[in-house]
Amino acid sequence: MTVRTGMAVAAVAALTAVAASGCATETPDYQSIWSTTSAASAEPTSTTDEAPLPLANYLEDAGVIGRPVAPDKLTDITVSIPTPPGWHPYQNTNLAPGTRMIAKGDTYPTAMLMVFELDGDFDVAEALSHAAVDAEMSQNFHKLNSSTDDFAGFPSSMIEGSYDLNGARMHTYNRVVIATGAPVRTEGGPPAAQQYLVQFTATGYADKAVEDADDIETIIDGFTVTVPNPADAPR
Repeated sequence: MTVRTGMAVAAVAALTAVAASGCATETPDYQSIWSTTSAASAEPTSTTDEAPLPLANYLEDAGVIGRPVAPDKLTDITVSIPTPPGWHPYQNTNLAPGTRMIAKGDTYPTAMLMVFELDGDFDVAEALSHAAVDAEMSQNFHKLNSSTDDFAGFPSSMIEGSYDLNGARMHTYNRVVIATGAPVRTEGGPPAAQQYLVQFTATGYADKAVEDADDIETIIDGFTVTVPNPADAPR
């Protein structure tokens, strides 16, 4: 098969450095910032004008609150990834609430899907310009490919690359989509549409790129963000 540029597998190291074997997991940065109960800090989190600002920090500075929601609980939008044969759901108490993660065997490769309800106004294009910062700050990160093209009609940012993690060389794929769900009728007001941040990552060992490529391609190609037809939308 034709492998994507530098392809092997995917995941943004700083956001989703998850080792299925041994259950060594780093919770995504978004979770340490966004809360279901508290408002975002009014103080900027960046320290210098020159320092790269990760997406989560940009949204926090903009006053945006992100609330994690499980993909299978969404009603006004559909967000999903396929599960190739031999892959299985992966559960870990360190994973953020609502995270959907699948793994092959007891270690990499893995794929992870996170969705956040967004509450607050922000510049979508500007936000997505920060979407690759975490990946680019990973140890010895080397960019292989990137795109700012829309995904399924929604604004999006994608980056592929390789990085070092615990003495191993990894290949990564990360896509962030800012999506808007179908309008939902609200009590005492006009229909309103919820905005979401969708993050899909997959990750695996560089030296198994060819071995894992078919499965990873299947997951990437099957990643879906769609809005129900108006007749099927919740009311």
